Amino acid sequence: MFCLKARKGSVKVLEPKTNRKFAAKFIRSMKIALIGYGKMGKAIEEIAVNRGHSIVLKVSVDNLEDNTVEAIRQADVAIEFTGPESAFENILRCLEAGVPVVCGSTGWLDKLEAVKSACLQKNGGFLYASNFSVGVNIFFEVNKRLAALMAPHPDYDVQITEIHHTEKRDSPSGTAISLAGQILEKIHRKKGWVNHISDNLDELEILSERVDPAPGTHRVKYSSEIDTIEITHTAHNRKGFATGAVLAAEFIAGKKGLFQMSDVLGF
Repeated sequence: MFCLKARKGSVKVLEPKTNRKFAAKFIRSMKIALIGYGKMGKAIEEIAVNRGHSIVLKVSVDNLEDNTVEAIRQADVAIEFTGPESAFENILRCLEAGVPVVCGSTGWLDKLEAVKSACLQKNGGFLYASNFSVGVNIFFEVNKRLAALMAPHPDYDVQITEIHHTEKRDSPSGTAISLAGQILEKIHRKKGWVNHISDNLDELEILSERVDPAPGTHRVKYSSEIDTIEITHTAHNRKGFATGAVLAAEFIAGKKGLFQMSDVLGF
């Protein structure tokens, strides 16, 4: 970012500051509730504290009794990273508390419309992303563009592969489902996705692998008899996801409405 400094009769251009800690000084300090304090929650905590925020509530499997509307109300924003069995109720609890909530849990999206409706009814703030990584969200934009370019070329068949650690509870990943949805919007010869190898050319294959250690790899491959085109995103650790979640929390604090990561990043 370039800064402008006004002087009498002139404008001085200051050199760009590339240090994240410098940028963080100009972000309003927030009180954050972490709903989900596993590996991801702890990674989010580290990033948030380094950016000048405080954690006023940490909910894990060991203190579920603390997950109350009253406790959440201490926070300016909540970040929800649990699992498919608890995300829906956690989000509704945050909305009931009047606290904007950022959600990264996957596997519960059959209830997404109900959450959106509740958010609007309560005049709340809600931001969901299947993946908060800045790199992945750029990857999403590349995926959309590539799918549009490949749509007129039926000789190329498309396949998605996703690889995660063995503790991941949902399959396919939420990121893979997002990639599939973007492809299906552009390539109409595919009628839907399946989570297995298929002989039906109308189906978009998503192949899931679970191996350790693997923070996350997603690959989209277009294959023909002539050649193959691939785009791949590989996460090296959880830092990208955690940083993106904190950026999303900084964005949504004080806001009302429904948002996506593309709003945070200005896509």
